[in-house]
Amino acid sequence: MWKMNYWQRIWDDDEAISRYRPARTIAYALSLPYCLIINFRNWLYDQKILPAVKLPCPVISVGNITVGGTGKTPCVIMLAKMLQKNGFQPAVLSRGYGGKSRKQVNIAADGQKILPESKTSGDEALLIAQSLEGIPVITGSQRIVTGRAAINQYGANVLICDDAFQHRQIFRDIDLVLLDSQNPPGNKHILPRGRLREPIAGLKRAGAFVLTRTDETQQAKSITGKLAQAENIPIFMSIHKPEDVIKADNSQQWPISELKGKNVCAFCGIAKPESFKNTLLSAGAQVLFFDIFPDHHRYSKKELEKIKKQFIDYRADFLITTQKDAIRLQKFPEFLNIVYILRIEMEITPSMGLFEKFILNKLAAAQESKGQ
Repeated sequence: MWKMNYWQRIWDDDEAISRYRPARTIAYALSLPYCLIINFRNWLYDQKILPAVKLPCPVISVGNITVGGTGKTPCVIMLAKMLQKNGFQPAVLSRGYGGKSRKQVNIAADGQKILPESKTSGDEALLIAQSLEGIPVITGSQRIVTGRAAINQYGANVLICDDAFQHRQIFRDIDLVLLDSQNPPGNKHILPRGRLREPIAGLKRAGAFVLTRTDETQQAKSITGKLAQAENIPIFMSIHKPEDVIKADNSQQWPISELKGKNVCAFCGIAKPESFKNTLLSAGAQVLFFDIFPDHHRYSKKELEKIKKQFIDYRADFLITTQKDAIRLQKFPEFLNIVYILRIEMEITPSMGLFEKFILNKLAAAQESKGQ
């Protein structure tokens, strides 16, 4: 927790505290060569010196320009369901962050069922696989390879690349860039001094922006106005809408309204823990304690025993965590028996229809250019 807050203050310049200056100076120095490498790499792709490989079907990238959670996973799930509803056969390609598999092609789901390989595919890929029916989910470091596997083995006619904005080896027909409406560019510094994966100028490659969590900030309209004027790129607003609360063993399911007035204990290890807490508070829950762990945290038995003891001591009605955290708790079935999962989905607001029309028009143009 201390380390996480320490780096958040360095990244976001929350406080001008003198003890952070040496770390900020070192981080800034390290960011300079990193920035040069990224700029040179982008220049090579922009000049076509490094070519982007075109696959025989349209490719949609869902990515961002900063580290930390912007809502890519809910967006991928929303997009896959939308395409499936419109008669496409999509497949999801993920890098498999945190996964243990070293294979070039790791099949988390084949469109019919979740496969044993999902256990080594990474948290996001497994969550996506659990959330989608009839859609293959494939992980691997080279999306050209996994993309060809999706087309050849499963007949995919559109590919959704999760977290691929900086992965320029594969040509994409639509580049969706997600921006956190609360703090889109962070402190405008490059890693490791700031949250940016590349300079803000890289946003010019975007096909459309999706501002996330716009219901949690009053800055959304001013942010979208600046981006629209500067880049002339379509912008869509979105919210993370709580869907329901389910028992981790799937034995019970409650509407989100069930949390109103209930005493809740919660914990999470995600990039934006405050968003999770705000969702619980907005639902009317009385949050008695809220334990925060680092993003992608692997829980120990000791940590879970402490959380369980707090839950019992507080005599709370619910012990709640996120979908991503529940994925990392699979090896603790006894603990999962007392845990509820808050499920959320992304919703484009005020009109999903405009977003859907944008995507379908882009895909139609891409298919026409590919002769499909």
